[in-house]
Amino acid sequence: MVSKQQESPPSVRLPAPRRDGAVSLDSALRARRSVREFTREAVTLAEAGQLLWAAQGITQGGAGRTVPSAGALYPMEVYLVAGRVRDLPVGVYRYDPQEHRLALVHPGDARRELAAAAVRQSWIEDAAAVLVLAAVYQRTTGKYGERGRRYVHMEVGHAAQNVYLEAAALGLGTTMVGAFDDARVARSLGIAGQAEPLGLLPVGRSR
Repeated sequence: MVSKQQESPPSVRLPAPRRDGAVSLDSALRARRSVREFTREAVTLAEAGQLLWAAQGITQGGAGRTVPSAGALYPMEVYLVAGRVRDLPVGVYRYDPQEHRLALVHPGDARRELAAAAVRQSWIEDAAAVLVLAAVYQRTTGKYGERGRRYVHMEVGHAAQNVYLEAAALGLGTTMVGAFDDARVARSLGIAGQAEPLGLLPVGRSR
């Protein structure tokens, strides 16, 4: 019998990502904006999954991903702070790109704590969800040394732009937030000592 301490955290399978959207890249580029005002409407689980796939999804037989990574070392970890996502309980989740699933890190709404950690940018709490881009630097610096930190930041930038463009294609709004207390964000996500948060992407329907 497996003890509770040994059980895997609950996970949620996401709807398969759409790979042939009707919105052209040029249209998404024209529509891309930094949005900080959101309605109270929820986003769907499929929309959340599509954004996560854009950030770090698998594109070629379990190998290629939606963003380039130096040495194919993939230091980035993507988390979803769910507040108003249909068919998904409120909580903090880690995205598993290989399985296109969400693994629950902990239940409860962390949006208010994220907003407080982000120098009191209270509008973050209004977002339906927040994607958090974090990194395990050692995966890259172990091979490339200190230069690897630059490669990690480049990868996070690629992912953030993908989320911007996917949000535009879905008719959603987002923006990249970089002003926050790193340690406080890590604690609110439950990842302190595991990964370092580098960017927040609040998402929702634009007001």
